[in-house]
Amino acid sequence: MAATAQDASAPLRGPDKKDEDRDEDTEYSPFFGIEKGAVLQEARIFNESHINARQCQQVITKLLYLLCQGETFSKKEASEVFFSVTKLFQNRDANLRRMVYLVIKDVCPSADEVIIITSSLMKDMNSKTDLYRSNAIRVLCSITDTQLLAQIERYLKQAVVDKSAVVASAVLVSAFHLVSHSTEIVKRWTNEIQEAVQSKHSMVQFHAVALLHALRANDRLAVSKLVSSLVKGSVRSTLAQVLLVRYVAQVIQESGPRQPGETGSFYDFLESCLRHKNDMVTVEAARAICNMKEVTTRELTPAVTVLQLMLSSSKPVIRFAAVRTLNKVAMSHPMSVTNCNIDMESLISDQNRSIATLAITTLLKTGNESSVDRLLKQIGTFMTDIADEFKIVVVEAIRSLCLKFPQKYRALMNFLSGVLREDGGFEYKKAIVDSILILIREIPDAKESGLAHLCEFIEDCEFTYLSTQVLHLLGMEGPRTKEPAKYIRYIYNRVILENATVRAAAVSSLAQFGALVEDLRPRIQVLLKRALHDNDDEVRDRATLYLSQLEGGGSGEEAVQPQWDVPFKNLEASLRAYLQNGAQHAFDLGSVAREVPESPGHAKKQAKEAKKGRDAGLPAAAARAPKASEYADQLKKVPQFAKYGQLFKSSEPVQLTEEETEYNIVVIKHVFPNHTVLQFQCTNTVQEQVLEDVSVSVDLSDAEGFEEEAVLPLARMVYGEVGHSYVALARPEGATLVGKFTNVLKFTVKEIDPTSGEEEEDGYSDEYTLEDLEVGTSDYVKQEGVADFRSAWEEMDESTELADSYGLGHRDSMQEAVEAVIAILGMQVCEGTDAVAPNARSHSALLSGIFIGDATSLVRLKFGIEASTREVAMHVTVRSDTLDVSELVHQIIQDA
Repeated sequence: MAATAQDASAPLRGPDKKDEDRDEDTEYSPFFGIEKGAVLQEARIFNESHINARQCQQVITKLLYLLCQGETFSKKEASEVFFSVTKLFQNRDANLRRMVYLVIKDVCPSADEVIIITSSLMKDMNSKTDLYRSNAIRVLCSITDTQLLAQIERYLKQAVVDKSAVVASAVLVSAFHLVSHSTEIVKRWTNEIQEAVQSKHSMVQFHAVALLHALRANDRLAVSKLVSSLVKGSVRSTLAQVLLVRYVAQVIQESGPRQPGETGSFYDFLESCLRHKNDMVTVEAARAICNMKEVTTRELTPAVTVLQLMLSSSKPVIRFAAVRTLNKVAMSHPMSVTNCNIDMESLISDQNRSIATLAITTLLKTGNESSVDRLLKQIGTFMTDIADEFKIVVVEAIRSLCLKFPQKYRALMNFLSGVLREDGGFEYKKAIVDSILILIREIPDAKESGLAHLCEFIEDCEFTYLSTQVLHLLGMEGPRTKEPAKYIRYIYNRVILENATVRAAAVSSLAQFGALVEDLRPRIQVLLKRALHDNDDEVRDRATLYLSQLEGGGSGEEAVQPQWDVPFKNLEASLRAYLQNGAQHAFDLGSVAREVPESPGHAKKQAKEAKKGRDAGLPAAAARAPKASEYADQLKKVPQFAKYGQLFKSSEPVQLTEEETEYNIVVIKHVFPNHTVLQFQCTNTVQEQVLEDVSVSVDLSDAEGFEEEAVLPLARMVYGEVGHSYVALARPEGATLVGKFTNVLKFTVKEIDPTSGEEEEDGYSDEYTLEDLEVGTSDYVKQEGVADFRSAWEEMDESTELADSYGLGHRDSMQEAVEAVIAILGMQVCEGTDAVAPNARSHSALLSGIFIGDATSLVRLKFGIEASTREVAMHVTVRSDTLDVSELVHQIIQDA
């Protein structure tokens, strides 16, 4: 029967056999070359007077094989097979009878044919042979409809509590399948099923527990009650115990958030299962605890301890289950898994490469800086022996480790470049390239080495997508490096050697160098002229375009990529309207609207994001706010702000109205070198009104130094749509002014007639008082990481160092205190120091950031907590480019 897993269309043969040896050594599949017509002809032996049981079994096996391979029988063919098979009930051979049951189930006789076999099956159901009874029950429940099922219900109910475990399990499993279409009938067996739960047979108990849960699956309260009763009862079956653990985990998952420190009886049950004598139950209980939402370190500790013991098990499956669970825990609670590192290091050399891979990735997530080099050396010994899917897991773990310990980027980058040169599929190579791209973006010092490794990669890259991705990156980042000329050779090689898509990407990349590096421009123009004779029109067109742009004398990024601030959708609509109106005058590009109306799909997306925000406790308007990366693009579309220079920082959205009020206003503070722009995101929630000329009046009496420079009102504010009004405030150059603004929303109201739906022509002026808005020192600092904090700290001038101590008051945990201070300062966490060890009494955190004016600041935080009072004290040491910036950091903490 093992041969059924092989290709039925070809005989089996050894992989290394020579052609001349095939006649002697070839093994043929018993199903090789079988055809439905021939098998149906063979099925006629079922009608013979003297039945050969062994031969009939072989024919039935072929019929079942055809059915399993997706072969379909016509109604006539199915009927002939069914009627022929029914005659085999006369034979008393037990093995043949089992095959008959199987083929009747798979042939699926029609309703008018079922009645023919029902009497034989009911006779078997009342037989003294348990094998006949159990199989007859399975077949009857499979082929009968609800009406006939009601007639045999009495027999089925009795079978649930039958003394024979085989019969009881058969009816319970059949009932499990009947629940989908005959639920009411099965529900009438509840008392018998409850009795089966107390059975001394483990398989019967397992099936009974599963059936009881299936009957209550759609009622959360009923499931909770069932699980509560089973937890208190005596479920002895190992399989039933595993099921119960899963059901308990499901109830905990659906029960909603728990109070801190609250465990409950369900968690106590899971913890007791950790001490079960069967490994299967123990693993399942440990997994359930580790997968709990908002699980605390105290709740996690018993499960991690049990999993740690399993790492040294002699059974590979137990070791695999333990290390896989710990690998998932390490993603959310890395500190809880650190105690297992010594045990996991022994698994790196495990014969099972899946176990070794999971062990090494877990160590990468939980290891410290000193162990990185040793782990990388161990990984290299088996990377070639594992599948690509496991290699991707390793690469992702290395990427996370590099972001955690940026100063180790050289060793980790070298490892990634090494595996990048090895053989592998597209997804594996893409994971490595994506990892290098992320490291280049997040770690500035890694840019040069990362680009060098990618240049070597595209020299022998077989994937067009990855080549174009790397070429685009070289065009964006290469011109800004110290030696941009060294990348030209790698890029131009692609113009000569690659396919048309890659050649076009290489031409675009070369043009970037020509635009941004003036010294290289003449050489780039020569190379682009060579591309004018390319076979592909896309390559020729790009070369022609970029040559004309570069020869025009332009410089900078806009020389080859001009900024186009006109939405194409609006341009198309304006051109259509222009043509429909007769085109009597020249088309004015300035008449095209720059704001893009929201599409229904985008509105749905915003509603989904708003729901997520509400679930997280954010106001609805704040939840709908765009991401920080989108603000700069929005401000570029406002001509009045073009002269303000580079945007330094955009704050998080601040709600200025209550959630249920008629007007929903959110403000975002944008900081420029000499200006602060307040962007008011306005939403009208009154369906019977349209607001026009909407603006915010900002009172600056409590904010000295600010001067109002421009107010950009929102022309029209329709129900349900989001619009923006702006107020631009001037500041002295580089000044970090602070203050409080009083805000009043001013607008013109036009009522909408509820019957006609049209708005009235005349409106009236009105205003609405908003919440006050504060601008603090923290608005002038943004996150900026450093590759090596220790070196950067030592390079700072010691004369700029300022230190002071602060009391943070009562805190529930050290982690809470650390997160609060990091949020107040708004700076970048370095070297993963935001994670606090469980039950730690002290902790140190490292932060870095840039203040407006490009002044770098580094902060060392030291925390201590009193065990009895939970009072937290903090010592802050700051070094910056200037002493004034160090004072600003302390000012932020004092103002909080």
